[in-house]
Amino acid sequence: MTTPDTEHVTTFGALLRGLVADPTAIEEVVGAARAYSPEVARLPPAEVRRQVTILLICGLTALEDRVDPGERDFAEARRLGADRAAQGISVAGLLRGVQAGRDRAVELVIRHGRTAGIPDEVLLDGLVTIGRYAAALERALVDGHRHAERDLARAGQEPRTRLVRRLLLGGPVPPTTEELTRFGLRAEGSYHCLVADGGDPVRTHALARRLARHGAVVGTVEDRLAGLAPRLPPADRLDPAVLLVTAPAGPLDRMPQMYGLCLAALRVAARHGRRGLRDVTDLATETALAAQPALAALLGTTLLAALDPADGFHRELASTALTWLDHGQRLDQAATVLHVHPNTVRYRLRRLRELTGFPASSTGEGAGGWPALEVLRWWWALRSWRDRR
Repeated sequence: MTTPDTEHVTTFGALLRGLVADPTAIEEVVGAARAYSPEVARLPPAEVRRQVTILLICGLTALEDRVDPGERDFAEARRLGADRAAQGISVAGLLRGVQAGRDRAVELVIRHGRTAGIPDEVLLDGLVTIGRYAAALERALVDGHRHAERDLARAGQEPRTRLVRRLLLGGPVPPTTEELTRFGLRAEGSYHCLVADGGDPVRTHALARRLARHGAVVGTVEDRLAGLAPRLPPADRLDPAVLLVTAPAGPLDRMPQMYGLCLAALRVAARHGRRGLRDVTDLATETALAAQPALAALLGTTLLAALDPADGFHRELASTALTWLDHGQRLDQAATVLHVHPNTVRYRLRRLRELTGFPASSTGEGAGGWPALEVLRWWWALRSWRDRR
């Protein structure tokens, strides 16, 4: 490429300074930025005009100083990116506006440059140089925006998490009305307590965003996502791979109690591989029984003392009995689940009865005269014997 002579370089620099000082040219760049970025268009025109002027002057100054763009700080651009983050403009929306304005500015340079008689090779060389500075400016904008986003998120999340912890863990001093109002809560409101299994952090973060869109206030409590929600999103709107345990809505002063129940239910559900949205009341029996491990072990070793955990046939008997109890003491349903004939289920139940005294049903098909507590006692014994093994 031919090196442009000093006269043409001077003319090109004068052209850029003239465009930066030309209100009509500035308005064209502003119009392009607003037209191609709806987020930028929501800002007052004067604010967008300020942005365009800052960026053009910033780039022109760096160009005239002949400083390598990689060595310049572009602090003005960083501050502008931070301002946009504080105003709620996304980095994508910001870049759409900046790039549209840059494209219009290039068109103006070419049009006015040719009118001024500047050779095409001089224009091309200048535009290549401008492109390097424009890229550096955009990187500074993005860097300032992202730093500001992190600071804003940190400033908002930490007080929110502290409030969630105070509400769920309890404490000597309840939150004030002002503290509650700051995060959209009401002292007289009714809320669902919720606790999520902290597995995949990416999925957990996505869940937190989904819950927040439904008015939930969430934070990290004991290394898990937990919080309060005035309403719950439909189960089909949540990630089915994430376990989320919730309690029925209640007043704020019951949240520590509900949190304890949700946490206990979460541990039980996670242990058995449950996923998705689960109500603590649906897990009530398993949660209550899991809270008495010593009694469960004693029950299993007493009622099922004749069973040997190392014996495959004995494990098969216990599994069959559990399936039978879980499916309403119906031979046909248990047989379907176990992929065997109903007579096989009947035989295994009889053998278990001979070994352990497992109660007989009056009809052979259902629980018959079993009292409800007797059904629960044997179910608990079989479950604890199987799980302990």
